[in-house]
Amino acid sequence: MTFPQLIGYTVLTLLTHAVWKLVQRWASRKANALNVAGPEKEHWWKGNLESIFLDSFDRCLQVAVDYGGAVKIHALFGEEWLYVSDPRALHHILVKEPHIFEENDAFIDCNKLIFGEGLISTLGQQHRNQRKMLNPVFSTSNMRELLPIIQTISRQLKSIIVSNIPTDMAYTDSVELDVLPWLSRNALDCVCEGVLGYHSGSLDTGNENEYTEALRMLGPSITKNMIFGPFVPAFLRTFSLYWLKKIAEWLTISWLPTQTMRDFRELRRIVEVMDLASRSIFQEKKAALEIPSAIPSQSHDTSGGTRGKDIMSIMLKANASSSEADRLSDAELVGQVNVMIFAGLETTTAAVARALYMVAKHPHVQAQLRTEICDAMTAYEASNVDHSHEGGSTRLSYDALINLPFLDAVVRETLRLYPSLPVLTRRTTEAASVPLQFPVRSASGDEIDTIPVARHQRLVVSILAANHNQAVWGEDASEWKPERWLNSNEAGVQDGVRYTGVYASMMTFLAGNRSCIGFKFAEMEIKDVLATLLPNIHFALPSELDDNGNVKEIYWKMSGFHIPVVKAPAGDGETPQLPLTLRLVQE
Repeated sequence: MTFPQLIGYTVLTLLTHAVWKLVQRWASRKANALNVAGPEKEHWWKGNLESIFLDSFDRCLQVAVDYGGAVKIHALFGEEWLYVSDPRALHHILVKEPHIFEENDAFIDCNKLIFGEGLISTLGQQHRNQRKMLNPVFSTSNMRELLPIIQTISRQLKSIIVSNIPTDMAYTDSVELDVLPWLSRNALDCVCEGVLGYHSGSLDTGNENEYTEALRMLGPSITKNMIFGPFVPAFLRTFSLYWLKKIAEWLTISWLPTQTMRDFRELRRIVEVMDLASRSIFQEKKAALEIPSAIPSQSHDTSGGTRGKDIMSIMLKANASSSEADRLSDAELVGQVNVMIFAGLETTTAAVARALYMVAKHPHVQAQLRTEICDAMTAYEASNVDHSHEGGSTRLSYDALINLPFLDAVVRETLRLYPSLPVLTRRTTEAASVPLQFPVRSASGDEIDTIPVARHQRLVVSILAANHNQAVWGEDASEWKPERWLNSNEAGVQDGVRYTGVYASMMTFLAGNRSCIGFKFAEMEIKDVLATLLPNIHFALPSELDDNGNVKEIYWKMSGFHIPVVKAPAGDGETPQLPLTLRLVQE
């Protein structure tokens, strides 16, 4: 078969499959229409998807306010999806019956192609086995061992930011700096050293290599190539892995936009670089474990005495000591590492950026938080004379850092209001019912507390709407108020009703067996960055004008993750950036 014939066969197969699926869905919709109220269809084939999910933070919230915790929305070509934020419904979907409400095929298959056999690429018993082995890896005791690694990197970040503030400036003078690239590089160094035990040196801007650059570009590249996601399951069912790779190499379809194909080829290159480097680092770590005297290559060695404390080393030791039945394959272990790096990079960067933006927006909160951190450092220094000044500045212990009440409140409130991943999807593997805590209206206007769903029904789990639910969080649910976590031990609980998320009664890190396994690592990193920067640097919103006299207004664009941009006319509204005004704090 010639290459043009192969491409023609591929296109014909996909078109036939797509048409057949559309016919099947049309027939299924007629018999299994969702009996729940929702907004009217806005477009004959796009439905409501564009207005609800395309950079629509307010719209995602308003739909839940208008219709309740379960809403019918119109997807592509008339398909109906169930948009869910009700606490009982989410507990049922994520905790009680996750085997019925599984990840979509496109999500699983795309992740498998990009990351390998990691946690977000597997289902069923394989996923349970992986989870069982990995849960102890992220224990509190292991986080205590990892904190010094994170603290060293955070202090390097602080030194770089401070170096951008001229030393001859008075304490009342300020300078503007786009902090987002530095936060991204800090997060990359944290995941590389904390997860891989690999010294990426990303904060040293002249130290980039192909691997770290690929990791930094992976998230944006995946976002650009989301157009291909729905076709991946059909490709996987039609072609072997060998032919999939061949098609990816040969793909030059002329009728696709040139930029689209360039984006696709770039993603493929990034994935290949990431996979090759991750496997190389993995093999060195494995050899070092099997032969303790083995010395890793200079390029992959850490320089801060972190060897053996990183997640990969802990994971390899745990896996080696597991029974044969529970032991994970090398491919699965490499897959876990790829997933952890991607998840820890994009989400933590967004969370730290949002936290700095919020304290810059609320200077009284920033002042109170700075006082708490400085007081804690003074007290810790007094009680730990021999160990508190490693690296020239006070380093709080893990327990002291994690238990600072106002820092904890600021981080919790930021993660609640602005989850890095606002929505995710599920599909049903069989016919089921979704119970509701708070009744909603049916399509005919009747009050209902249970929604029947057919097999293959698609659902949207709205983490964002759940975290803003006034029935659970109160009438001020959409206000950023860190003090809500100080005034009550029952924040996020109304009349005994709460969300069953793994973190602080919110859904930011999900719930159940597909919740974020590394949330303790993320929490530790976010808190340490804030505790490192705020004692020395004051942050404020941009005050300088651009060349045309326009104020830089920061806007958070919801595109998969929350991304800060500068609105027009001062900015283009597309380029990720977080310009903040900085000055040194006078002691």
